[in-house]
Amino acid sequence: MNILLTGANGYIGQRLLPVLLEQGHTVYACVRNQARFNLDPNHAGVRTLEVDFLEPAADFAFPPEIDVAFFLIHSMTHKGDFASRELTTAENFVRLINGTKCQQIIYLSGIVNETELSDHLNSRFAVEGVLGQSKVPVTVLRAGIIVGSGSASFEIIRDLVEKLPVMVAPKWLDTLCQPIGIRNVIQFLSGVMLRPETYNQDYDIGGPEVLSYKQMLLQFAEVRRLRRWILTVPVMTPRLSSYWLYFITSTSFPLAMNLVDSMKVNVICRPNQLANDLGIKPLRYREAVELAFSRIEQNIVLSSWKDAFSSFNTTPHLMDYVEVPRYGCFKDEKVRTVTGREEQVLARIWRIGGDTGWYYGNLLWRLRGFLDKLVGGVGLRRGRTHVDQLAPGDALDFWRVLIADREGMRLLLFAEMKLPGEAWLEFKITQTATGSTLKQTATFRPWGLWGRLYWWAVSPLHVFIFNGMINALTKTDAS
Repeated sequence: MNILLTGANGYIGQRLLPVLLEQGHTVYACVRNQARFNLDPNHAGVRTLEVDFLEPAADFAFPPEIDVAFFLIHSMTHKGDFASRELTTAENFVRLINGTKCQQIIYLSGIVNETELSDHLNSRFAVEGVLGQSKVPVTVLRAGIIVGSGSASFEIIRDLVEKLPVMVAPKWLDTLCQPIGIRNVIQFLSGVMLRPETYNQDYDIGGPEVLSYKQMLLQFAEVRRLRRWILTVPVMTPRLSSYWLYFITSTSFPLAMNLVDSMKVNVICRPNQLANDLGIKPLRYREAVELAFSRIEQNIVLSSWKDAFSSFNTTPHLMDYVEVPRYGCFKDEKVRTVTGREEQVLARIWRIGGDTGWYYGNLLWRLRGFLDKLVGGVGLRRGRTHVDQLAPGDALDFWRVLIADREGMRLLLFAEMKLPGEAWLEFKITQTATGSTLKQTATFRPWGLWGRLYWWAVSPLHVFIFNGMINALTKTDAS
């Protein structure tokens, strides 16, 4: 079967793709930037299509032989009018899919059973209407909270539970929802393919339990063997609630605002027989959490919402920055000998950030992350998805990975913190006739006078931080 997969680099797309390939399908994976596609582009079952559905090229067309198309594009994390963005992407998608032989569109939407909906849920419902105007039959699966390692809801709940023994929380923690495990979501998505009885139908999908967000937090704490106390208060405005989420968790502020808006709405499933028809046994919430942590402990988290460019308004043209500028920049270069220890040093570099930290001056790095949060930046709380694996496009604290070439012994990061300029951090091991060296280069391209003043102000700290970091990376007895 020929399957079109939009959002192939997104949280759901990265989980669905290997399942489709394992089933023997040919997948046309749509990505905005092919340079950050994490799967081997030469994989026999994958055809990569580079397309931005906000503004597709006039001469772009989908392959005509498509059988099924998954529409997994969401813009909830964008600043501004995300609803109009979602409608635009859906309209462009419909125009393109109408030019193929596609027999079914499958869309993952949100549960919309309340009279008053959030902007986010209204937008998802509006997209359903646009897709319904296609000549291709549409199957809509509506889900609420998705529980799985790396999902936005899972990581936010994890941040709250693991960081706060006592929570004075907004009253929306009493809102009801019907969470579903990511494993079940993938089973539903793949299970409805080319089933005529699901054409032009919509189904609510969820687990067997209806829980409040407070109950979810407390059950999560029980799984983690933590004692937590939660007091809900009615005085937190939506904006205060958004700041509460933003500063405590790894979420971006636009996502926090949209989440708070949605969390005031009950998301409970209408009964249906789809799970029975597909032979799916929905996981209970506690089971889904335990399964997620088993993946984390084995370091096999397949995807994370934080790595999606849209999660933090990362430009889709980020890979344009892989060429570090040479002129008009400030640079801090450090070089150390690593002859005979290349793999050891490389292993340390590949573990940098996240729980490992930055090898030197971690308190200063955390302070910089806190200050970044204060001015609306991403801070350090994103961490990293894998302990010792990196791929282009991955989030790494307040950096984004541009190049992760293990064989070429080069790691290049681009700063996503709030700066009066653009910044790169590069680690490269070079072999010469006399031995091997690690070159660590921080590059800053300032924007005007403020950018220059910023660099001069932080330069004294760089002397300690960057020297300490490269010394720790190349230290002979470091572990």
